[in-house]
Amino acid sequence: MLAVDGVSVSYGPIAALRDVSLRVDAGEVVLLAGSNGAGKTTMLRAISGTLPLSSGAIMFEGQQISGRPADRIARLGLRHVPEGRRLWPSLSVQDHLDVAWHDVAPARRRALGGMIGDLFPRLTERRRQRAGSLSGGEQQMLAIARGLAADPALLLIDELSLGLAPVVIRQLFDALARVNQAGVALLLVEQTMPQALALARRGYVLETGRLAVEGTAAELAGNEAVRRAYLSV
Repeated sequence: MLAVDGVSVSYGPIAALRDVSLRVDAGEVVLLAGSNGAGKTTMLRAISGTLPLSSGAIMFEGQQISGRPADRIARLGLRHVPEGRRLWPSLSVQDHLDVAWHDVAPARRRALGGMIGDLFPRLTERRRQRAGSLSGGEQQMLAIARGLAADPALLLIDELSLGLAPVVIRQLFDALARVNQAGVALLLVEQTMPQALALARRGYVLETGRLAVEGTAAELAGNEAVRRAYLSV
């Protein structure tokens, strides 16, 4: 579904990604891990078209998307749930969903609305509430729901658990498991490694912009360097 081939990205003279390759197959959950500043967010932004590549290529569903505007990439079925949620504080929960599924056919919109209501009943209760007045967990639910409302084939999710209580994190990971069961592929940037590895099939670890480790979730969980750095073992 997604193929990233030899991608490099720079911020001026500073290289943020160096010749990184990865893939996500249809229906997969793939983890992208690494310490702060390793290049994880840069990779998601490069894939979704909000950062230009210095070199390399990105293919999605057989089409080259590197160099395309972000809105055109999104319309192909690739949606990005960014770090920090990036909601519009003065707009309601319903407003966010209405914007997201503007181009979705009415029948599919009803199906997606039903799925979002099942996943996040609190959002249904608060559908007229402004996003800026929601709790942090509710805002993250809305950020995910906004991505789902556009009927994606692949969701890029950046730091799902950032700043949230453990009970909320568990609820969100349970929701993502159900999203994946519905056929949506996921590429997760996440530092809450036990839950992420339990959900993911495979994963990659970046260090200072380079690919350091890759393998199945079981292989990453058993890797001594990964265990020391990310699993507190």
